Amino acid sequence: MAENSCWENYSQEDLEELNKLNNEYIEFLSQCKTERECVKECVRQAEEAGYKDLQKVIDNKESVQAGDKLYYKYMDKSIVMFNIGSESIEKGLNILGAHIDSPRLDIKQNPLYENSGLAYLDTHYYGGIKKYQWVTIPLAIHGVVVKTDGTKIDVKVGEDPNDPVLFISDILIHLAQNQLEKRGNKVVEGEDLDILVGNMPLKGEKKEAVKKNILKLIKDKYDFEEKDFMSAELEVVPAGRARSAGLDSSMILAYGHDDKVCAYTSLAAMLEKDEVKRTACLLLVDKEEIGSVGATGMRSRFFENVLCELLDRMGQGSDLVLRRVLANSKMLSSDVNAAFDPLYAEVFEKRNASFFGKGLVINKYTGSRGKSGSNDANAEYLGEVRRIFEKYDVAYQSSELGKVDQGGGGTIAYIMALYGMDVVDSGVAVLSMHAPHEAVSKADVYEAKKGYVAFISE
Repeated sequence: MAENSCWENYSQEDLEELNKLNNEYIEFLSQCKTERECVKECVRQAEEAGYKDLQKVIDNKESVQAGDKLYYKYMDKSIVMFNIGSESIEKGLNILGAHIDSPRLDIKQNPLYENSGLAYLDTHYYGGIKKYQWVTIPLAIHGVVVKTDGTKIDVKVGEDPNDPVLFISDILIHLAQNQLEKRGNKVVEGEDLDILVGNMPLKGEKKEAVKKNILKLIKDKYDFEEKDFMSAELEVVPAGRARSAGLDSSMILAYGHDDKVCAYTSLAAMLEKDEVKRTACLLLVDKEEIGSVGATGMRSRFFENVLCELLDRMGQGSDLVLRRVLANSKMLSSDVNAAFDPLYAEVFEKRNASFFGKGLVINKYTGSRGKSGSNDANAEYLGEVRRIFEKYDVAYQSSELGKVDQGGGGTIAYIMALYGMDVVDSGVAVLSMHAPHEAVSKADVYEAKKGYVAFISE
């Protein structure tokens, strides 16, 4: 267990590896702000590393055996990867599980309107946010529009240096007397998080001329019409690249560390490991920020279904084998934790908090107050995880998510534990979690990847 800062122990070689990993992570974060973008990049990297599409294996009725590397993408928003081990799969999997959705604003299905010569897109916030943090910052739109003929149009605006950015206005300080008397959760209301997208009227039009000009621009660039918003998934996210932070460049400031920092380090660990004794599995899922619901969330049975298909291709397609595989599996639910912030020390219990630069965080339980909604891992499994990390010289720390009665949060751990497998939360400490821009320590990113490699090596 790390007592001092990891930075004190790194050799020059360690620092070179650390910087290489974090530079790659910065690129990943900058390009992959949505679930779909994450899955697309994971597929690209997986295929480059020799992984095959499990769906093609299923379609071609090919057999699967030890040494095979496979991936399965689900609805373009979740992905599962397998590195088949030499040991019988019936003895279980070593699973690295994380989520790739992040708090954001979603464009509504009937969003575009004009008011007083300004055109807006109406939004509905996704996940837990402080709404006032999203005003007056540069925003981008990422997503897809699907037309009735099945045509799928990719949309991304606000990221290219030549693109315009979007924003949400706020009331000027000179007239904010009433606003500043409101509670924090009422300073900006959810229905006021409308994206300002235009002010230029379409020439020759008298009624809703600004809105009509926006529709013309959309039609010219993306070839869809107003009615097509109904079958669109358009996510509003902070514009711009992830950046090194601090005068010493020891941190990364970016949108989406929760939970892409764990997703990326898990992916990097999976791709680094060539041969394994026990089958390794990477599970990156959607919808965690809204309760793991929906077909692509962890509450659905898509993972179980994919595993059934895999076992069938291995000649072990019985329900009993499936149940044994799941019950015998071991998992790191790789999700972030709140880093101790000395500016807000009153919400933390310092002896049981996680700190920047002290390595991978282990959470025996999350939940809230009386451990409600938590997994609460067994002591025996925690001992095993500690043994693995210490064997591979991984810096780690133990933490809770703030003071007992202060609040709390959840992960996918308790859902996977329903199968009877051992699960514990293990991830990276984050400052300003769920803000438009969050921060992590590069040392913790490095130790997370080391820890995940160690876990799937046993």
